Amino acid sequence: MIRLPVAEIPTETRRELGEFQATVNKAVDHAQRVLVARQLFASKNRRDNKTFATVRTVLSTMCSGAQRCCYCEDSAADEVEHIKPKHLYPEQVFVWENYLYACGPCNGPKNNKFAVFDPASGLLSEITRAQALAGTGPPKGDPVIIDPRKEDPLSFFELDLRDTFQFVPAYGLPYRQKQRALYTSRILRLNERDLLVEARRTAYGSYVARLKEYTTEKAKSPTSKKLALYIEGLRRMDHPTVWKEIQRQNARFPSLALLFNEAPEALGW
Repeated sequence: MIRLPVAEIPTETRRELGEFQATVNKAVDHAQRVLVARQLFASKNRRDNKTFATVRTVLSTMCSGAQRCCYCEDSAADEVEHIKPKHLYPEQVFVWENYLYACGPCNGPKNNKFAVFDPASGLLSEITRAQALAGTGPPKGDPVIIDPRKEDPLSFFELDLRDTFQFVPAYGLPYRQKQRALYTSRILRLNERDLLVEARRTAYGSYVARLKEYTTEKAKSPTSKKLALYIEGLRRMDHPTVWKEIQRQNARFPSLALLFNEAPEALGW
């Protein structure tokens, strides 16, 4: 996971989402708002709906590669995901900033799982369905899951490039940030899916190979246009987190450090 690029929807689309949200907010209590939110979202979240056709188009611009999932960066993104689940937070169901594009293998397991830090104890507290449907709604507290639309996940995670290619909490994190890293990884199953881990390992080799090709061509003094094609190709690859970690961790690996010494501009790609 990386911080997603900022993308805005047209004013008209935002207005239409606001009207849908207003319908939800008119419900008499939280349980009723959940019901209205679920039904209304199901009726509007269709490819033949103009508003959500626009939402999907703009969400796709945040994706890496060939419209890869904004969570795992591997499978095709084809589901409008609510970062704050609609079953728990109906007041967020039509809020643009609560959306990202995800794949089924991420969106399915995540489902309605959500946790907050209890304001009194400071401890992680998972929200149960009973709590969510209570008259006052889910308990208050800061969200635990990392929101890549607002936060940089690599402030919480580090990807092990030497061995496992799994996400681990960044070294030295305080309790709350460490819990956020662990919880996010767990509910999205970022380490539990063997194929996903292997895809990161493959992406590592592909990124290194592309960088080597670039340095080889650069030594031949090619045109800037030809070099730009190498750069653009690298930027369009899947698993951009792997590339960000190659940049961040290159000093730990002599072979990587040598490549970046030959092409220091690559640190800014």
